[in-house]
Amino acid sequence: MGISSEHPVSAEQIYSALVALGAEPVLDPDLWPSGPQAEDRLRLMGALLATVELEITAATGSGEDLFEAFAEPAMGWMEKVGVDSPLASLLLSNRMQRTAVQLMGTDEEEPPPVGQAAAMAAVVTSADLLSAHLQAAQGDEEGARRALDRAEGSVADVLAGMHALRVAIGDVEE
Repeated sequence: MGISSEHPVSAEQIYSALVALGAEPVLDPDLWPSGPQAEDRLRLMGALLATVELEITAATGSGEDLFEAFAEPAMGWMEKVGVDSPLASLLLSNRMQRTAVQLMGTDEEEPPPVGQAAAMAAVVTSADLLSAHLQAAQGDEEGARRALDRAEGSVADVLAGMHALRVAIGDVEE
């Protein structure tokens, strides 16, 4: 399943949205004498996404009724995307993959802590299961099998990580 924007936004439009939110990145005039360029588009989208996620997190807080606090942003998301569409599954899978990459951390020499690695594997499992669902719905049995194989490997990583955490806190012996 492919996706394309009916009205693609430019790097300048995304930068303008960040300016409007007071979250524009500082663009070195020596590197960007003409402002944001087309090749900056995805990075600027990431900055805009982070800005919106930070705003939602600040607005929802960590109060007692988290379900109610998350319901409104989720409703807005579903109004834009749809509830049970293949597009919604594709977007959620994409978001989970980005989350897994963020959980990996940035230190390539030092692996992430066990709990963080297990959480990453859990997110990858979810993304692969959504992918398997989409592939199966489209009649791509081989694609569904590959996604399920990846998900099964990730489940093993989740279980190993959970066990390692239990060992670390003294619940079980190694």
